[in-house]
Amino acid sequence: MNASHRVLALASTCLALSSLSCQAYADKLDEVLERGEIVIGTGTANPPWHFTQNGETVGFDADIGHLLAKGLFNDPSKVRFVNQSSDARIPNLLTGNVDLSCQAMTVTAARAQQVEFTIPYYREGVGLLMRAGGDYGDFDALAQAGSEVTVAVLQNVYAEEMVHKALPEAKVDQYQSQDMIYQALNSRRADAVATDLSTLRWYLQQNPNRYVDAGYAWMPQSYSCAVAPGDQRWLNFLNTTLFEAKHGVEFDAYAQAFEKWFGETPPAPRPGFPSP
Repeated sequence: MNASHRVLALASTCLALSSLSCQAYADKLDEVLERGEIVIGTGTANPPWHFTQNGETVGFDADIGHLLAKGLFNDPSKVRFVNQSSDARIPNLLTGNVDLSCQAMTVTAARAQQVEFTIPYYREGVGLLMRAGGDYGDFDALAQAGSEVTVAVLQNVYAEEMVHKALPEAKVDQYQSQDMIYQALNSRRADAVATDLSTLRWYLQQNPNRYVDAGYAWMPQSYSCAVAPGDQRWLNFLNTTLFEAKHGVEFDAYAQAFEKWFGETPPAPRPGFPSP
């Protein structure tokens, strides 16, 4: 059945069904296959997730897009990235401007009332970056030092509460930009930087032998792609593709991307009982 026949069939079905029921018959998978490319909303200025390099959108979110394109067309290049701000992630889905959003998007119950989430493809958290050869060797040393430790963090209404969940007695200095928190660390005004674990891993890769991970992470949150609600077949396809990337036939590609952007190789799935 070609695209026009599918549209006619859907229209005929919708004459007899409520609009809510018709939503369930919408078929994004067929639409994407017919178009010949997948359209993904993402950003351009948040490494290692999504940024522009030599005119191309790159990063772990972009590599997830290429994995999905390979699943659809057996061609990772059949993807078009749409640059969008973080506050456009949901509106662009609901208006049909993109097929899905993959943009370091934290899964929350509030957002799940507006969109549907795929299975997570990354587990974010907060980590502590320290100078190599500094006064403290690891997280235990920071914790034992108590109020003698100063932690630099990006300014936020929850910044102090966030740091104190890990280091209850530490002094917290807040800064207006990411560059300023690293300047505080480099100038020894701070003993550690509290930042996203993914950013920490990326920063370690970009500055080998200069910094170390304190070895402790907290405040876990899931990153998933999001789709407009009402199309279970499309969501099932995306979930299947992502699951097999993390645990099955496409694991090598997923692991290669993970290691490229985060400097670590995820544990390989074991043959046998199919547990993740």
